[in-house]
Amino acid sequence: MQNRLALLFILVTVMIDSIGIGIIFPVMPDLMREVTGADLSSASLWGGLLATSFAAMQFLCGPVVGNLSDRYGRRPVMLIALVVMAVDYVIMAAAQTVWLLLAGRLMAGAAAATYATASAYVADISPPQERARNFGLIGAAFGLGFVAGPLIGGIAAEWGTRAPFWVAAAVAALNAGFGLRALPESLPAERRRPFALARANPFASFRAIGRLPGLGRMLAIMFLYTLAFQSYPSVWAFYGTERFGWDAWWNGISLAAFGACMVVVQGFLVAPATRRFGERRTAGYGMALETVTFGFYGVVTSGFWALAFTPIASIAGIAGPALSGLMSNATPDDQQGELQGVLASIQAVGMGLAPMVMTSVFWAFTRPGASHYLPGAPFLLSGLLMAAAVALLVLPLRRRPVAT
Repeated sequence: MQNRLALLFILVTVMIDSIGIGIIFPVMPDLMREVTGADLSSASLWGGLLATSFAAMQFLCGPVVGNLSDRYGRRPVMLIALVVMAVDYVIMAAAQTVWLLLAGRLMAGAAAATYATASAYVADISPPQERARNFGLIGAAFGLGFVAGPLIGGIAAEWGTRAPFWVAAAVAALNAGFGLRALPESLPAERRRPFALARANPFASFRAIGRLPGLGRMLAIMFLYTLAFQSYPSVWAFYGTERFGWDAWWNGISLAAFGACMVVVQGFLVAPATRRFGERRTAGYGMALETVTFGFYGVVTSGFWALAFTPIASIAGIAGPALSGLMSNATPDDQQGELQGVLASIQAVGMGLAPMVMTSVFWAFTRPGASHYLPGAPFLLSGLLMAAAVALLVLPLRRRPVAT
């Protein structure tokens, strides 16, 4: 019963974190113009800088926070991160300059450890055969928050551009209070390991996890998977507008539909899939379907069929939790936090690179005078990346010859 209550808190925390990210999307254009005094085009560059700074800090600090949770436990790290997040939203709500907003985003990136630490917590309280399922529940909670966040932000924005930040700050603070009373520690003292600053930098953590049997290749697979999957938020709205003539309403509806389908898939399909096929085959099947999906979106010309394909495309979402479960089961208990910190860094790099790569490809194939007009080119590239990830997963390791 205690584990169920703790899992419920973790899922609520992940959902609230996701809501906190999405709740500010509707007001960002107006907020950036307000604090910079620039036009929309120039203000968007500042918005991109804030997003990149957040991802950069998440990359740098993810392994640090993961190692701290392996040393001091998951509970204090999660609660401190929630408090820092609440303070960050207050800063965003009160900031009158773009530099203070930037400071707030840097702080938020450093504290964006709740997702990684939540995953480590779930690994602590879950038997190996249930980890993929529970990672799927985390993905479902994140997806639900991602769908709800912009809707809540749009409603709160009726009271001004700063209102969504105050709402997010209050929700984060309330959840920290709830966790203070309801969240037990999941990592007993005998399973903790000493904290070493030299090991807590991203590259040292990558080396430590990469030395574990089979995990070096799995880190590469996760990077390719993340980079390919991030093509959806990076270019979907541009793609929908260019290819199908959709307006903001239809772009929003299509993204919300995909998010809702992902919630269902990760909440209800991951467990039966991993029970039937195991984590490795489930990940392979999901990524193979994702490869087909990207190929479809690369060439489809009908907005109706693009929307109709959404439920099929979302089934590929079984791959992410299966990969996480596979890696978690191959990692010792005292390195679960370090693993999740490394995965958070990989995701941060993918989230930082994907917008630059995918929008550049989109521009190259849609600009006036382009040699080939192909709005779906970013998805074809994503399909190639996903196919490479499948190949890495299924190809046997090359064994070095034994010296005689």
